[in-house]
Amino acid sequence: GLSQYSSDPRTEWDLSTYSTRDQVLEAVRNLRYKGGNTFTGLALTHVLEQNLKPDAGARLEAEKLVILLTDGKSQDDASLAAQTLKNLGVEIFAIGVKNADEAELKQVASEPLELTVYNVLDFPLLSSLVGRLTRVLCTRIKEKSNKESTGSTVKDIPANVGPQLSPADLKISAVTSKSMHLSWTPPLRRPKKYRVVYYPSKGGNPKEVVLDGAISSLQLSNLTSHTEYLVSVFPIYDTVVGDGLRGVTSTLPLSPPRSLRVSELSHNSLRLSWKAAQGATQYLVLCSAAPDGAED
Repeated sequence: GLSQYSSDPRTEWDLSTYSTRDQVLEAVRNLRYKGGNTFTGLALTHVLEQNLKPDAGARLEAEKLVILLTDGKSQDDASLAAQTLKNLGVEIFAIGVKNADEAELKQVASEPLELTVYNVLDFPLLSSLVGRLTRVLCTRIKEKSNKESTGSTVKDIPANVGPQLSPADLKISAVTSKSMHLSWTPPLRRPKKYRVVYYPSKGGNPKEVVLDGAISSLQLSNLTSHTEYLVSVFPIYDTVVGDGLRGVTSTLPLSPPRSLRVSELSHNSLRLSWKAAQGATQYLVLCSAAPDGAED
């Protein structure tokens, strides 16, 4: 399975989409590169919520491996999302290119780091990693499979954690041109933290707020006016992320000036007056000659 990410993670194909090596290689050749930001924490949460579930092809008996490829430092908290995956028995390999932060790669990756962290100076050099990484991955799978066959248990990603671990009833209220208020009903079991992500639906950098699990409301401020926002609330526990809440709403437009009047006309001047717009600190006045034939 493969997902690309920038500010909004996108599943390219699930674990169960292809059944042969040639099909996977053809899909890679046809892949379109997704440019943008580097929200690695959001991407790892997407992998947990979307890509490692049974309906996406994850099998209970199969080892769970995530290979992260990144060329930059994350713009959100990647270590928290990575730790949740690792607590569930998912093994993470971190591969950095160019401007990747090696300290962050080591935070995200599973132990032992000498086998799970790789960093190269440019994309063509990734080919030098293929042989070693393949051998390491295959060996790790065999080792973990042998442990399972001798009686150790393999944790599965919950298919649906339900009301026990998931909040409900997201309410968005008190919407203004620059702010909105979020509230929700907590799950039966209190989470360790909430992760709230919000961003404009037509593109823009996601922003993230992490709250204590005892809090179930949040005031979002410094928003852009007259803009549709997507909002997600994820409950985070020590070993699992509950199902997230999602909502969408638009901020109000800024207050316009009203009652424009023209007075004191002369051959080369006129006076304009209007009722003030609430909150405005300046006005921009544009004036141009009317086209021929238009009313003055």
